[in-house]
Amino acid sequence: MLRHGSGATSFQTLQSGYRYFFHRDCACVAFVDTGSAWVAAGAPIAAAAELPAVVDAFLSAARLAGRRVCFFGTEAALVGASGAPLGTLAIGEQPVWDPRAWATRLARHRSLREQLRRARAKGVRIREVPASELESDALRAQITRVTERWLGARSMAPMGFLVKVEPFGFAAQRHTFVAEQDGRLLGFAGLIPVPARAGWFLEDLVRDPEAPNGTGELLVHAVMQWAGAANCSWLTLGLSPLSGPLPPFLSRARQSSRWLYDFVGLRAYKAKFTPDSWQAVYLCFPRSQYLWLTVLDTLRAFATGGLIRFGLRTLLRGPALVLRALTTLLIPWTLLLMLAQSQRWFGSVWAKWAWVLFDVLLAGSLIGLRSRPTVKWLTVLAVAVTTDAVVTLLEALLWNVRHARGALDYLVLTVACTGPSLAALVLWGARSHRLRSL
Repeated sequence: MLRHGSGATSFQTLQSGYRYFFHRDCACVAFVDTGSAWVAAGAPIAAAAELPAVVDAFLSAARLAGRRVCFFGTEAALVGASGAPLGTLAIGEQPVWDPRAWATRLARHRSLREQLRRARAKGVRIREVPASELESDALRAQITRVTERWLGARSMAPMGFLVKVEPFGFAAQRHTFVAEQDGRLLGFAGLIPVPARAGWFLEDLVRDPEAPNGTGELLVHAVMQWAGAANCSWLTLGLSPLSGPLPPFLSRARQSSRWLYDFVGLRAYKAKFTPDSWQAVYLCFPRSQYLWLTVLDTLRAFATGGLIRFGLRTLLRGPALVLRALTTLLIPWTLLLMLAQSQRWFGSVWAKWAWVLFDVLLAGSLIGLRSRPTVKWLTVLAVAVTTDAVVTLLEALLWNVRHARGALDYLVLTVACTGPSLAALVLWGARSHRLRSL
């Protein structure tokens, strides 16, 4: 890595969870095994002239192991390597700066200077921490806590592969800057080397959800100043996925997934620092391999524990779209209750209208939750919906099952019992997610 690490992901391959394929004594491929594919973290770590031979050897080893292959997060070196039998898919871009020109760039950016001023006015201060302090238990505990709060505030469950946060490994090779306010850690920026470019990758930019506005910008500013003073000519903030020129299906994915991850917002955040250029980043794979399978393999690499488990963990965090869906589904269900025969389904008129009133109040509360998702409000709703699920199940067992007339009735009862139970799980999950971010 120190000899041939030219990709932004090179140093990340030293993190946990990777397997390694060595080609003679001159090259290495770091990858994760999803069970059906070997997904490599960036290009092979090798001299440019060796890339085609390393790719061929890695593909042959994967075929013998019964695995598909792809290289995620590759740059121009692998794409342009003569003889490498790979197709490419543009997946985003990474911004690149020459930090030596940072002072000139900042002087032309009034809004960015104002954000820095606001953070400083709130008492936010940045300092670089030495490796010895980064290895101390006290600072590690603070960084871990801020990381947990940062991850807890996100809609998606934490991912693995190239986006997991491991800020302590190889401390002597890192540079870490922390943002503090009255002795309290508000965030940190972690720099890792890109040795073959004599450059740096700002791998981690983590801030407490309640940190003052401008804290992240102040961290980036400190990093740029340090890199410029060190005469560094190449620095990146890493991949902005699904940005820049993309195939149509990825452009649609970028728009349709904004409720879960704001790809456009991430690109805009990095763009505010006015990079010198945007460099394309690719997914490379054998031309004989189906593109859709390759994309699926990549998603599995990031989804720790498998796609289904990752999806369930994300669902149980109660993202905004899920809460809106619960509200939307509750409205037609309430209308059906109003039209249902009282004696047949509820045993009495007052029981029917009690359920209708409860669902109307619940729908209103869910709408209100979207503007104020506090722990207290989530707790009240989770308890209410859990009670709803228990009472509905008892009513179904004690009354409805005895009066069911056929398959359609049993289907309605299944929906009536399943819906509140799933909603309760989502609300309890959203409450737990909210607590982790506090």
